[in-house]
Amino acid sequence: MGRLTLRCVQLVVIAVAVWVVGQILGRIAFVAVSAAVAVLLAALFVPGVRLLADRGVPRWLATLVVLLAGLVLLGGLVAFMVGSVINGLPDLGARLTESYDQLRGWLTGLGVSGEQLDRMLTEAKDWVATNRASLLSGVWGVVSTAGTLLGGLVLAIFLLIFFVHDGRRLWRGAVRPLAPATRERVTAAGERAFHDLTSYVRTTMVVALIDAVGIGLGLWITGVPLVLPLAGLVFLGAFIPLIGAFASGLVAVLIALVTQGPVVALIIVGVVVLVQQLEGNLLEPLLMSHSVRLHPVAVILGVAIGAELAGVVGALLAVPVMTTLRAATAPSLPPE
Repeated sequence: MGRLTLRCVQLVVIAVAVWVVGQILGRIAFVAVSAAVAVLLAALFVPGVRLLADRGVPRWLATLVVLLAGLVLLGGLVAFMVGSVINGLPDLGARLTESYDQLRGWLTGLGVSGEQLDRMLTEAKDWVATNRASLLSGVWGVVSTAGTLLGGLVLAIFLLIFFVHDGRRLWRGAVRPLAPATRERVTAAGERAFHDLTSYVRTTMVVALIDAVGIGLGLWITGVPLVLPLAGLVFLGAFIPLIGAFASGLVAVLIALVTQGPVVALIIVGVVVLVQQLEGNLLEPLLMSHSVRLHPVAVILGVAIGAELAGVVGALLAVPVMTTLRAATAPSLPPE
């Protein structure tokens, strides 16, 4: 009972410390999220900088080349997705009109009159007109959020430059106030954590690309519109493990349903499920090293808790945080 009491007291102290840290991070969420995004991108870009530096390229030049190339690729992907959606809206609108006519015919066959459908559509338009003020308020909130996101992106890029160029020196400077023995252990733990975080981000990038290509091919073969932006959405969604690519694949299923009908939508469902099975049972075990693999139950719980605490950002950062903590508490460095 004495040992059990001691462990309970220790757990309470840990829980209080975690709660305090959570409260602090909640009050500086803007800075914390920007720093976390910068660390994730640094884990993606640092191997390229190290590769160029090992071949004689000056560190500052290697940092500049890798950062510019990476940011141009990411920005180009987002710009391409937005442009493709805008360009595809006329075709999508025509397809929606056709689908509405088909749906009207099906519902009429089930006993729903055309007058009832027209009345429902009129009521929907009236609701939009009545709630225009609140809708405009919501649009203003989106614009405000977009401004906050832009500010966070600028801060993340600023931090990313220093993390990529001088991250090791920054880390060693951060642990310098510690006692020598503790400093050595903390320094090694941080290097292990960043090593495994790099492996995780690199593998997730490859898996996300394969998900996007697989689902995109299914959309292209079945004639679903907006193939490229939907594939890009799948690519971005795959960074939330297990559920991200599946959730973004459901968007593709909905587009297929309203534009191509239920048969094609069922085919796309099969494609999404098949790609997810290949990812979970073949790709991740082959590409992910043992040191960064987490049990699916741990991943699901981590993503769920992260989403509950911090929404989409929490779901995105949950598994990288778990991977980092696991690596930091590992007994030794993984092999290079």
